[in-house]
Amino acid sequence: MKRLIALGLFLLMLAGIVTVSATTPGTSANPLVTQSYLRGEFADSLRSGVVAPLENAADDAMNRLREIYVAHGGYSFAPRHTPVTLEQGDTLTLTTGSSFTLLSGTASIVISDGAVINVTTGREVASGTALTVRQRYFGAENAAAVITASSAATGQVDGFFLTDGSVGEITTPPPPPPPPPPPSGLPFTDVNSGDWFFNAVEFVFQNGLFAGTAADTFSPGSAMTRGMFVTVLHRLDGLPAVEGGSVFTDVQDPARFYYNAVLWANENGIVTGVGDGRFAPNASVTREQMAAIMFRYAYFKGYDLSYVDAMFDAFPDRGEVSAFAGDAMRWAVSWGIMQGSGGNLLPRNTATRAQVAQIIYNFSQVEFE
Repeated sequence: MKRLIALGLFLLMLAGIVTVSATTPGTSANPLVTQSYLRGEFADSLRSGVVAPLENAADDAMNRLREIYVAHGGYSFAPRHTPVTLEQGDTLTLTTGSSFTLLSGTASIVISDGAVINVTTGREVASGTALTVRQRYFGAENAAAVITASSAATGQVDGFFLTDGSVGEITTPPPPPPPPPPPSGLPFTDVNSGDWFFNAVEFVFQNGLFAGTAADTFSPGSAMTRGMFVTVLHRLDGLPAVEGGSVFTDVQDPARFYYNAVLWANENGIVTGVGDGRFAPNASVTREQMAAIMFRYAYFKGYDLSYVDAMFDAFPDRGEVSAFAGDAMRWAVSWGIMQGSGGNLLPRNTATRAQVAQIIYNFSQVEFE
């Protein structure tokens, strides 16, 4: 019996060797070579088992890409982070898979479909949210959202997008064009066309906001007093009439050039004095006082008082700003009304006539909502 079993096993092994060795004469047996390979069927099985599914997957991927391109006809495509410059009121449309990072300025987002994720914080963004500088906003599935710049802004976009802004190299936006000069030009011998404050002085002089310190001098480096500054705002508002008398003990003479301006500003909550019932009209106005007065004037006019903390936080001397002027300085910096000097805010420094002219000019160029 044992011999019969051993014989059977031997015959089975022999049959396997014969099967594997069925090649042309002289070819050695290789246990990794199958009969399908020997019969030339290996390529067909490889195609049906491996290559064909890969080809089908590639076709599916190409079809999906084609569908995306068709669905986003007319959109631009940024394969990597691409700079975008937006003027106030410009828009940028995000869709699924695209993202935007605000680098400077202010902007808000309105979401009409799907969801937008702030990938910096990991939270879904509500429609109407003001964007935060240096945070990335990503269009999730079925997303459709429009970002609108509320002031001049720069950022980076990738994926499919639409914009009426400028795409490419980010540059500092040019200043708004100055108003056309009068036929005779400026009468001041101390203001030249190459001066950084020339356009601002031209604007305030032509619009009757500033007068010269003499017939032919503007005195751009002279200090601006509190009485002078409030007078400029009164003129900017169209010289509205006032009634009653002054509440300040040091503003009692109606013959003073600043008298009506101080009455008007106090009646409308634009100025509150320096304490002890005084206004100090002849004291030099500081940069933070100027910001506070303009902030209250903007409130009086119903202008947008929002601000971006990150823009204020970029100044190394922000901690020197007095508590009463904190929100005002944040607002003035966010809207480009005050841009600092030498990279600093210098909040307690006095302001020159040229600096005040520039700030009034900047303020007049902002289109508040």
